[in-house]
Amino acid sequence: MEHFIDREQEMETLQTEYDRNGSSLVILYGRRRVGKTTLISEFIKDKKALYFLASEESESQNRSAFQEKAAEFLDNDLLRNAAVNNWDILFKAIMDKGFGTKPCIVLDEFQYLGKANPAFPSVFQRIWEEVLKDRSVMVILCGSLISMMESQTLAYGSPLYGRRTAQIRLKQIPFEHYHKFYPEKPWRELIERYAVTGGVPKYIELFSGSGDIYEAIEECVLNRSGYLYDEPYFLLQQEVSEVGSYFSIIKTIAAGNSKLSAISTVLEIKSTSLTKYLKTLMDLDIVEREVPVTEDTPEKSKKGLYKIKDNYLRFWFAFVYPNKSFIESGHSQIVAKKIRETLVSRHISFVYEDVCRERMWQLNAEDTWPFHFSKLGRYWDAKTEIDIAAVDPEGKNLILGECKYWRELMGSNILRELEEKAEHVPWEQKRRRTWYVLFSAEGFTDELQALAAERDDVVLFHDFEA
Repeated sequence: MEHFIDREQEMETLQTEYDRNGSSLVILYGRRRVGKTTLISEFIKDKKALYFLASEESESQNRSAFQEKAAEFLDNDLLRNAAVNNWDILFKAIMDKGFGTKPCIVLDEFQYLGKANPAFPSVFQRIWEEVLKDRSVMVILCGSLISMMESQTLAYGSPLYGRRTAQIRLKQIPFEHYHKFYPEKPWRELIERYAVTGGVPKYIELFSGSGDIYEAIEECVLNRSGYLYDEPYFLLQQEVSEVGSYFSIIKTIAAGNSKLSAISTVLEIKSTSLTKYLKTLMDLDIVEREVPVTEDTPEKSKKGLYKIKDNYLRFWFAFVYPNKSFIESGHSQIVAKKIRETLVSRHISFVYEDVCRERMWQLNAEDTWPFHFSKLGRYWDAKTEIDIAAVDPEGKNLILGECKYWRELMGSNILRELEEKAEHVPWEQKRRRTWYVLFSAEGFTDELQALAAERDDVVLFHDFEA
């Protein structure tokens, strides 16, 4: 399997910063296992670079480890054996060394240094101002604890606020690049695997040695010794203090309770008390709030629905967390059977809709329609639900679409039903032109293909090919 995939934009940003005259300070952060260290390794492999991975040990232990790395980097035995009790000396020693090319200093898991010593961001600010800023050097501060990285390096109250020259929040790899991990896999199997691993490179790598998706789940997830069995605990326990409360909220959403009032009722907690928890989960890219795409002021809309954004967490909380008693008692085969029976209807079909919406942005850029939509999402009201809705406020165009992860061909009845649903969408109803897009995992009937060929307002996609 190829381990370095996508990330062209991030690599371009890093190279631009490296090519900058003088100094550059880049903040690179993102969730565990999303590929930050791999990205950095790829970037610095042809550069004069000092890479240091901080640990959860004390500041003095981290400083000693950094001293050893610096001495190795400089090939300086005197520094290696010296008694050093502050960071300034180490950075000055590095910058006093003459380099033929611009050096790059990487402090990975930077947040642990601030955790060991809350004053460390101030210490590093002083080092930046007095030792690094006016020299030809690139510094990358990298971290996997999103909340701590933001508070220590990006927040207004941080001593490092305003010092960065660029920041990168590394996200999961989009589905459009997923086939590069499994070039031999058929398209439908890619959807199934993506529905569980999402775009997290480490999860994708773990699944690469298994047969079908169900075997991969049994080996990597339902196995109590498996890497992914308790992964959600590790993801949350360092980000939040009340792990149990957050688990309860995510589990409730995974069970199908998407309205704030429904979540509140199930948990028997006032809606106002839930807001801060939901905001934290959204900040961590775990949960997202959706509103119908036609809403003029989404942030004030009362139609908001909450969904789990992360594919693996959505899967884990729907199938693993509620059934942990079976797994812990040695009866994981019961859970495996449940997954085989309902994974497609309860999970994959919804992820397929997300993938189709992701594809819509690509189609938008490829000039599929004689206009470019500016907002994309879903539409729903008390009686109608539409998988895809995209609006072009300036041109008064509306695109509506359906996504079917079926084993049978999609027929023209789906188009007729979608046209009927369109009559219930109130957005610019008298002035708009409505366009239709249909995604089918299995394909389309001859009748529907012939009908679409006669019309310029209908587009069909199968295997993501028009």
